Amino acid sequence: MRLILATVSALTLAVAAPLIATAQQGHNPQAAVATVKAGRYTVDGNHTFVTWTVDHFGFTPLSGMFGGIQGTLSLDPKNLGKTAVDVTVPVANPLVASDMFKGHLLHPGENGEKPTFFGPSPAAAHFVSTAVKVTGKTTADLSGNLTVNGVTKPVTLSVAFYGAGTSPAALGGKENVGFTATTTVKRSDFGLGAYAPYVSDETELKIVAAFEK
Repeated sequence: MRLILATVSALTLAVAAPLIATAQQGHNPQAAVATVKAGRYTVDGNHTFVTWTVDHFGFTPLSGMFGGIQGTLSLDPKNLGKTAVDVTVPVANPLVASDMFKGHLLHPGENGEKPTFFGPSPAAAHFVSTAVKVTGKTTADLSGNLTVNGVTKPVTLSVAFYGAGTSPAALGGKENVGFTATTTVKRSDFGLGAYAPYVSDETELKIVAAFEK
């Protein structure tokens, strides 16, 4: 039994070692920048999500999350000004604290009126970048057009490079690159301003974006 356990432990360490090394590298973004390879990446939907937060009556922050994100990133570390991002964010299946709250977000309008928020069959949100401004060794401002609820507005994301590297062969051996980003938008700009100011109009967005090729 001890021999079996030792063998299993050794195999586990062999598989986990590259993952641990990659994770440790990810916590030192400045060092990991050198590992980024130019090319066209696609969103890793299993590790990409958008979290939104509003103030709820001054009692608590209220948050939800969107997943199922798809899109592309064209990136050249030697020419960051030509970075291009095009992502689609489904909003029809929000991850929130309760079914009641989810139903509220997706409830159809009463008596033929517009829904209070997204409605039962909302179109996905869409972000397309228009410009990049490098702000530091591992940070940049990414400007673009955000379409939500049928309304398009310019937004700027404060982006931080998180890490990069090649995944283990057992997990596909793909090139990976990851970022975090934040911005604040007014939900009323997109026709979603119900209950303001009791529920804050300003909405904080936090993004975790993973790409692979």
